[in-house]
Amino acid sequence: MPHFADMLCDAIRAVGSPVCVGLDPVLESLPAQCKDAADAPTAIERFSIGVVDAVAGVVAAVKFQSACFERYGSLGVAAMERSIAHARSRGVIVVLDAKRGDIGISASHYAAGAVAMGVHCVTVNGYLGMSGVEPFLAAGLGVFVLVRTSNPDSDAVQSPRLGDGRSVAELVADQVASLGDKHIGVSGLSAAGAVVGATKSADGLALRARMPRQIFLVPGYGAQGGTADDIRALLTPGGGGVLVTASRSVIYAKPDAAEAWQATVHHAAKSFAAEIAGVTHAA
Repeated sequence: MPHFADMLCDAIRAVGSPVCVGLDPVLESLPAQCKDAADAPTAIERFSIGVVDAVAGVVAAVKFQSACFERYGSLGVAAMERSIAHARSRGVIVVLDAKRGDIGISASHYAAGAVAMGVHCVTVNGYLGMSGVEPFLAAGLGVFVLVRTSNPDSDAVQSPRLGDGRSVAELVADQVASLGDKHIGVSGLSAAGAVVGATKSADGLALRARMPRQIFLVPGYGAQGGTADDIRALLTPGGGGVLVTASRSVIYAKPDAAEAWQATVHHAAKSFAAEIAGVTHAA
């Protein structure tokens, strides 16, 4: 399998912006053309494939929120697998947002499952230690390890200071950087990346200094409060090293009366990509 960071960098160059659209299909929020399917798994698959077709060539990656599919059991997982296969067929990098986190042997089973599913990368909870992250890298996958997440109550766990002055998030960042040094691609970036929320950019400079070779998966931009200045704080000195993600603001964008829902998603994705390109190109 090609090196994840190199593949992602190529995809970003091809579309001109380091953006990712999250696929979080919720039945009640789907357009009418999707909700008239025979059952919920068919509806969310129809919607997911439609979103992929709308954003292919505009965004570098799509991120499947596994929970939105898993809630429907085996039929939902099968719908996700077919949607992932479609995304790959359109040349889009696929991130599985499953936040896996378990000890090494269990992690190796999760990694094998992710490979079989056809994804390029998995979000991973590293708070059991890096032995739960390594199996994904050994399987040839990329990872984004949770370091500084965008949810407000993350402060209670990730912000406290240790005896040496580091925050808990900085401790995890140091471990991710050390692990990542073993998985550097020709791009100079590691297959071991980190999740760092745009709404936590006050910590961004310190985390970037500790993880100079990590790609940051950045949620929280736009509707959740993250700004262009917040993204700038997370960039590498060369103006890269981020994959900024948006979900609801793109996939549930409100159409004009005469516009098809896929056209609305396409335009919302283009606007998002242009905004982020303006930030990163100006850095």
